[in-house]
Amino acid sequence: MTGHAMPGAENPRPPSRRLLLRAVAAGVPGLALLPASRAWAQPGYPERPVRIVVPFAPGGGVDIVARLLAEPMRAALSPGGAVPLVIENRGGAGGQLGAQAVAKAAPDGYTILLASAGEIAAAPALYGVNLPYDPIQDLIPITLVVRVPNLLVVASTVPARSAAELIELARRQPGALSYASSGVGNLQHLNGALFNSLARVDTVHVPYRGTGSTLADVAAGRVSMTYAGAPALLPLIRDGKLRPLGVTSRTRIPGLPDIPALSETPALSSYELVNWYGLFAPAGTPAPALERLHAAATQALRHSDLIRKLAEQGAEAAPMPADEFRAFVSAESTKLARLIREAEIRPEN
Repeated sequence: MTGHAMPGAENPRPPSRRLLLRAVAAGVPGLALLPASRAWAQPGYPERPVRIVVPFAPGGGVDIVARLLAEPMRAALSPGGAVPLVIENRGGAGGQLGAQAVAKAAPDGYTILLASAGEIAAAPALYGVNLPYDPIQDLIPITLVVRVPNLLVVASTVPARSAAELIELARRQPGALSYASSGVGNLQHLNGALFNSLARVDTVHVPYRGTGSTLADVAAGRVSMTYAGAPALLPLIRDGKLRPLGVTSRTRIPGLPDIPALSETPALSSYELVNWYGLFAPAGTPAPALERLHAAATQALRHSDLIRKLAEQGAEAAPMPADEFRAFVSAESTKLARLIREAEIRPEN
């Protein structure tokens, strides 16, 4: 689906939207003359602020990366500096509320989504027809932004200083340890499900609405542990409120070389599950806008200063062409659907 022609401001969301999108993809004559095409024959984009919707509360990994990306991307998108990129947090339902808001937004290039793997690649397998948006039909991939291995961290009160000790503790006390996530079916939840499966333990999942509240309760000892991106965790680790036990990537990450990979623990030797964040636009967004957004994000993510700042947060800048990103999302969706099925994860879990 290219979305080269969709109605613009005069009729941003017609009732037959999906049929129109399929007609565009099929090259139906006449649709190229719709108002959005005429608007996008003009070179003035962007003429007003562009919103980056973060589908989580402030303070989480997606939010931190969005705020690091916004300024260099704004500079690339609007070299004169007249048009800002505005971060809008729309948390809730494990990222679904923000993703749904963008899926239903006017496809005019002024609303985009910075999403994680959970609400894009995992949610369809978990919720099926009950998901309030279709990531394939309703959103257009712009570019991958970062790959972000999660860290497994425990509260300072948990008497485990390695993943092996944590497994031993969990086996001695089945069901006594809990792990928090920012929503059912997201990568944090799947990290915990994979840990339980490989280690053959029973740690109890406790879903929250966002990473900020999740980390606050783990730091306070109300929940035993969590899996989250380094950007949100590092301040609490430095303050001694959380103890890192491992990273979810196959190998250690350059920005945090002292934290072992979970796969270094014999019981977890096959462990690998990495989160990622990417930019998406509403389906039907005109191709010129998508191209400008992709070029601006890619230029920003190749800037050495942003690469360094992201690496300090444990994130790897990873821009790619839109077609490659679309294939990446498809492959990730297949992989996460298999994990959800094998772990027997249900929405009520």
